[in-house]
Amino acid sequence: MTSTAHLSRARRTIRFGLVLLGLLALQPALAKQDDRNQPMNVVHADSFDGFNAPNSITTLTGHVLITQGTMKVTGDLAKIHVDGDQQVSRIVVTGKPAHIEQLDDSGNLMTGDALTLDYDNINGIAVLITDAVVHQQGRGEAHGDKLTYNTQTAYITGESNGDGRVHMTFLPKPHPVTPAKPASTQPVAAPSAAKPASASSAAKPASTPASSSSTSSQRQP
Repeated sequence: MTSTAHLSRARRTIRFGLVLLGLLALQPALAKQDDRNQPMNVVHADSFDGFNAPNSITTLTGHVLITQGTMKVTGDLAKIHVDGDQQVSRIVVTGKPAHIEQLDDSGNLMTGDALTLDYDNINGIAVLITDAVVHQQGRGEAHGDKLTYNTQTAYITGESNGDGRVHMTFLPKPHPVTPAKPASTQPVAAPSAAKPASASSAAKPASTPASSSSTSSQRQP
């Protein structure tokens, strides 16, 4: 009983962590809105079994590639469910791995991989089961046993069973790097030369000594 309660709490914690990932990292990136209005094409499959009729299932086998606008789904085997209005309501793909990718309106790529992909085409919800990975370009990624990704709201939840663990990575928003200012190329001014002494400040010549005649006349009585 205690182990069951502990596992339940662990799953709730994991779901909360993945919901937080959806709110912080993936919410701004909505799937390309006009993809829902594009035709769905089976581009390639080695073989198929079924036909396009109300409430029918068509099975595609071998190198399956399905596209709708920017969305691409690939896998080894796919079952296409058609509803009463002859619209594709669901696609279940298995592979190693089954893969889905789609651009958002900003041109960023969302990818999802798992052993099983169950895509609700009416509501745009992809459920990835076993070894599931969802990666949002420039935002982050999540790993778990089961991830549910809403392509219309970018809201993601998930859980890990048993001893499995969930791994989440948040990518920081890149900041532009300010380039360093280049060193100045202007020449450094040379120090000014000492000014020559002016003519007025030059040494004055010595006074002329008195003549000998005047000296001798002063000595006479």
